[in-house]
Amino acid sequence: MLRLTKATGMGSVIRKIISSKVLLAHCDIPCGIYDPHTAQIAALTCVRMNQLIAALEDPAASGDKLSRYIATKEHHAEQCKQELRIIWADYFKPEHLEAHPNVHQLFWEALKLGSKVRQNVDLDAAEQLLEKTRELAEIFWSTKGVSVKRQASNQTGGGELVYPV
Repeated sequence: MLRLTKATGMGSVIRKIISSKVLLAHCDIPCGIYDPHTAQIAALTCVRMNQLIAALEDPAASGDKLSRYIATKEHHAEQCKQELRIIWADYFKPEHLEAHPNVHQLFWEALKLGSKVRQNVDLDAAEQLLEKTRELAEIFWSTKGVSVKRQASNQTGGGELVYPV
């Protein structure tokens, strides 16, 4: 039990609890765990959903499948955008921007493509979104001094993903 006396008044207790040291972190919780892989998988899922929609012989007769494909496409487009926003806002620092001056433009383009993929059935836009996420993954890993390789995803929809090596 904490006893408050004149020597240990409330102000003294608060000063002990709240340090006067300034702490800096690159995110809300300084976890240091970032990886663009989830964004790439989400973008690849958007590509696959567009492929499945295009493969429907009679979309009107396949309303249940069509609605699930669209819902999944929209969910993953938003997930891709969310993952990219976190990396953009919480991970990238001024020194990364000096080394990669086009990074803001790439993130902006990827987020705009994510919106387009959500709003439309557009395989080309989904493939562009996947490409932007791959480019950003390559930049991300380069800021950590990690080499990468593009490799087949080995998923039904095809496509390549960027992996650290």
